[in-house]
Amino acid sequence: MPSHPINEPILGYAPGSEERRALQAELDRQMAEVVEIPCIINGEEVYTGTTTTQVIPHKHGHVIANVHLAGRDEMEAACEAAVNAQKAWIDLGLEARCAIFERCADLLAGDWRMRVNASTMLNQSKTAFQAEIDAACELIDFWRFNCHYARGFHDDFQPLVSPEGVQNSTEIRPLEGFVLSITPFNFSSIAANLPSAPAIVGCTGVWKPSRNSYLSNYVLMQLMMEAGLPAGVINFLPGSGAEITEIALANPDFAGLHFTGSTATFQGLWQEIGLALPNLKSYPRIVGETGGKDFVVAHPDCDRQGLLVALLRGSFEYQGQKCSAASRAYIPQSVWNAISEDLLAEIGKIKMGDARDFTNFMTAVIDKRSFDKITGYIDRAAARDTCDIVCGGGYDSSTGYFIEPTIIVTSNPNSESMIEEIFGPVLTVYLYDDEDFDNVLKICDEASPYALTGSIFSSNEENIQKAYNALRFTAGNFYINDKPTGAVVAQQPFGGARASGTNDKAGGPLNLLRWISPRSVKRTLDTPQDWTYSFMQPDEN
Repeated sequence: MPSHPINEPILGYAPGSEERRALQAELDRQMAEVVEIPCIINGEEVYTGTTTTQVIPHKHGHVIANVHLAGRDEMEAACEAAVNAQKAWIDLGLEARCAIFERCADLLAGDWRMRVNASTMLNQSKTAFQAEIDAACELIDFWRFNCHYARGFHDDFQPLVSPEGVQNSTEIRPLEGFVLSITPFNFSSIAANLPSAPAIVGCTGVWKPSRNSYLSNYVLMQLMMEAGLPAGVINFLPGSGAEITEIALANPDFAGLHFTGSTATFQGLWQEIGLALPNLKSYPRIVGETGGKDFVVAHPDCDRQGLLVALLRGSFEYQGQKCSAASRAYIPQSVWNAISEDLLAEIGKIKMGDARDFTNFMTAVIDKRSFDKITGYIDRAAARDTCDIVCGGGYDSSTGYFIEPTIIVTSNPNSESMIEEIFGPVLTVYLYDDEDFDNVLKICDEASPYALTGSIFSSNEENIQKAYNALRFTAGNFYINDKPTGAVVAQQPFGGARASGTNDKAGGPLNLLRWISPRSVKRTLDTPQDWTYSFMQPDEN
């Protein structure tokens, strides 16, 4: 047996399988109900009466939840509940805390799996496979591996030296105060991991879920409570991010921000935290992952069929709504001439529609705001002389927010769709002369402010190493002969730098370390009884 957890196996949902039947039955059940979603404050359900609806993105006329939004009173109460809960949560001890989150993992791997997957499919328009790898497998892995990492901290960070008469040790303390977690819509696993990772090491917190994933996130909050999460440790607050942030920063016990979202929002939050410092007890920890403009660079000697598959999957799975989705590609003219016809033919086979139809590869983008943003990029590209839309470009929001998988070929490596994050099913391709590989690496490094993920396709190790070195700071997760998506907990801890975030690597121990504040302890066994030192003695002469 390994000395660490193993990654959760992925269910296939093949026709005739038990998991397929169970998931389809759960989808039908959830389609037939409208859930009332409260705030959860100090373990209590709070129905504020100020509500908004949650709809299905691929069928936006269908309401799946009424959500009770937190006001200022609820936000203040949640911060207070988190502060008040911390002492008992710390006193519970690491093993008891880990037992709760390992039970969360066991529940999700068992009876809760279909409920969580179905809510993610409906709430965020994910296919069965995309929901399975996210809401089930990745979150199970987060909970199990985070507990494993936390257990190792006590031994890993003990002092190396204790001189005779002294015992030196390190206490692995949590941050003093509460952590505000602001979570994204696109991954249910990230949404639950952001508040629970600090909790494992003894922090308490306030969880502000995305307005586009209230249902699936509420189901995960219910799961954690079912597993025995004590009242007040995580407080669930649907509502205004700006208002929740204002209330949290006004509290002296604000200890940290765990964030996944846009770069502009994160930068604004960082500035607000800086202004709040004089009124805070301590310097808050700020951890954020903020998106990317993820690339594929191909060398003329690459595996062309492998590149084709990577472009299709990397760009269009989950409608390109992954921080890691392939959004720009630098392809040699000879390679494009060889693969473009087949690539466009394969994209033409993609089925798009309702997530409950398991034959669909794509569904809808998340909401009208996203739909309008993405289609704006497509329309502007269509109007530019330097851009050519070679496939897709169509869209329709009458029933759901559907956008065709779209490829733009550009002659300008700094065109808008080549450097800005779109967060949709749009891939922009820059074609370069075969002999211009070195220059293209430089263009790729400098074109975009982001540095999250990227990949190199080449069959020659020298060219791979050249790209590896030239793109050292261009991606926090780097892939060789693969699509730039699909990081797995404990295998490829995830995060980027530059405008992509603080690169604290969710899925590895580095993220958890951000939520501890160690205390060095010296125990003197032979206490000095004389205040003088030997150098003070007079010379005998």
